[in-house]
Amino acid sequence: MTAESPPADPTRIVSGLGIMAVAMLVVPIIDAIAKLMSAEMSPIQISWSRFVITFAVLAPFIVARGGWSALHPPQFGLHMLRGAGIAGATVFFFGALASMPMADVAAIFFVEPLILTLFSALFLGERIGWRRVLAVAIGFAGAMIVIRPSFAEVGATALLPICAAICFAGYMILTKILSGTTDAWTMQTMAGISGTALLGAVLLIAELTGTAEAVMPDMRQCALLACIAAVAIACHTAIIFALRRVEAGLIAPLQYLEIIGATFYGYLFFSDFPDAMTWLGIAIIVGSGLFVFHRQRVTA
Repeated sequence: MTAESPPADPTRIVSGLGIMAVAMLVVPIIDAIAKLMSAEMSPIQISWSRFVITFAVLAPFIVARGGWSALHPPQFGLHMLRGAGIAGATVFFFGALASMPMADVAAIFFVEPLILTLFSALFLGERIGWRRVLAVAIGFAGAMIVIRPSFAEVGATALLPICAAICFAGYMILTKILSGTTDAWTMQTMAGISGTALLGAVLLIAELTGTAEAVMPDMRQCALLACIAAVAIACHTAIIFALRRVEAGLIAPLQYLEIIGATFYGYLFFSDFPDAMTWLGIAIIVGSGLFVFHRQRVTA
């Protein structure tokens, strides 16, 4: 005889949804700052700086709590690969922001839940029916609508948000695999180590080959880079707290609030506002994603 699960606490659910909503509206500040700095610093260096600061902030707490062995958890290789995923997503995303409107980049990137659905079937053996496959195809069609005018203006750069989405979907798959054996704080720290090492190597190669130039940041740039890292840490922490209060399937659709935040900050700081065709593409992508979330809840 099994005990019944306690009823969900409405207060915790509401607070969890509220925390997630605020995090999704605030997180595009990272993108706005990165776009602002893109004329002064390469996307690789901006991304690398974020991971350096994240590691410098979190590592001392992890070591103080669990000793130096905490920096070498089980499945260390998968942790490094997970960090490479978020590092790649960050570089591709920041690279797109250098020449594209924030809302367009965010909209294209949000094919990620659809890619994650495919990856879940490929790598985790999850079953997906024809409805979700069709929703994924429609979502990609929406992304093509958003990409179309951007591709005419900036060329292959318009595909960078899709590269970011692929990297982030891989990061999420590895997060799901590793979350059963590693706590969230250690996972963030390990991502900081991996991102720092990988992007540091990429930045060095880019400097030596002349494909990108590393600059010594001044006080203003250091402050902006610190803001990027601080907002990233705060928002990821908020998401952790939200997921402790609300099941992932219920909270996931709130991710699309990030497009609203990106549109607002893009207009506020850069006077960018999506045209009618972009809004159509956004609507198709969001609608497809929401349907995928719905089907996941139904089949669960």
